[in-house]
Amino acid sequence: MERLGRLCALGAVLIMMSAGCEPVPAPRLAQAPAAAYQASNPGAAIGQSGRPTLAPMLEAVLPAVVNISTTSTVNVQENPLFNDPFFRRFFDLPNMPPRQRQQQSLGSGVIVNAENGLILTNHHVIANADQVTVTLQDGRDFEATVVGADPETDVAVVKIGEKNLTALRFGDSQSLRVGDFVVAIGSPFGLSQTVTSGIVSALGRSGLGIEGYEDFIQTDASINPGNSGGALVDLNGELVGINTAIVGPAGGNVGIGFAIPSHLAQAVMQQIVQYGEVQRGQLGIGVQDLTPESAKALGLERSGGAVIAQVQPDSPAAQAGLRPGDVVVAIDGAPVANASSLRNIIGLLRVGSEIKLDFLRNGQKRTVTARIAQPPARRR
Repeated sequence: MERLGRLCALGAVLIMMSAGCEPVPAPRLAQAPAAAYQASNPGAAIGQSGRPTLAPMLEAVLPAVVNISTTSTVNVQENPLFNDPFFRRFFDLPNMPPRQRQQQSLGSGVIVNAENGLILTNHHVIANADQVTVTLQDGRDFEATVVGADPETDVAVVKIGEKNLTALRFGDSQSLRVGDFVVAIGSPFGLSQTVTSGIVSALGRSGLGIEGYEDFIQTDASINPGNSGGALVDLNGELVGINTAIVGPAGGNVGIGFAIPSHLAQAVMQQIVQYGEVQRGQLGIGVQDLTPESAKALGLERSGGAVIAQVQPDSPAAQAGLRPGDVVVAIDGAPVANASSLRNIIGLLRVGSEIKLDFLRNGQKRTVTARIAQPPARRR
């Protein structure tokens, strides 16, 4: 009976609450996710609807991303039979010059210097172009001149004669981490000012056979044909990459896109602007990855680094005293993860640069200094 009485009393309280008692306030959770998102992402804002938005950041960034269209002349492939002398003689066909036609292509670019009208894009966007046209966000068109290009990194710089421009700041691509939010902006399929978002899926991608020097940022932000040369920005609106390539069936997006890190693109751009080309030097070594198997063979307890497989005679490496079997672990304090990493670091250095190499020999750490020289083909 006592238990029944307690239950009845509880029931009476519930009935009184439902009959008009003031309800218990609900926990204030509505804006907590948005506030937390904004706190961890300075580029995000809270819109009037209370939802997190990237619109304020994009309003500042979009004017710096341009559409690039090119026109080039290509030779039209004739039927192979018309190239056969016997066929031409049999049918008494006259010699005809190869036919040519105009070909157009679309890509993207990023204004990085408003005062001088400098625009970063991909080499493959402007390769063999007879005319390059840049279209700004506001619809203005300008004929651009090609300052220079580097096919090995797929970086190119074009210039327009206009000073009323908006430029993007370079971000620190070397501080990116897997999982960081990024936004891709460009002109996929000619649809200008298209924005997609995602995260950094991986860093330091190489060995893809896309370019000579590969150190890609991989992202799942949608990148499609026409995005090439466009911007990959962080949520602060800073340029961390130049969108370059995709992996997918029939050239479509499947969430695997690649961008050139901004620190690499900026270093290449500086040489292009100064010299009209990249004056890439050489150290004079052939290297391979230090795998667990090769580390064991060399009596090392670590993996990671680049094993010197050969040293060219009279090269900077030979003059510095490097030998086959040495394991390079750092250059100027920057860690060398593998052979591709070492090649990328050397590839960004100008001829005449002096570098400090940390390496292992017989398990002992040593340091030498070497000066980057011109490749043999360029020596006079």
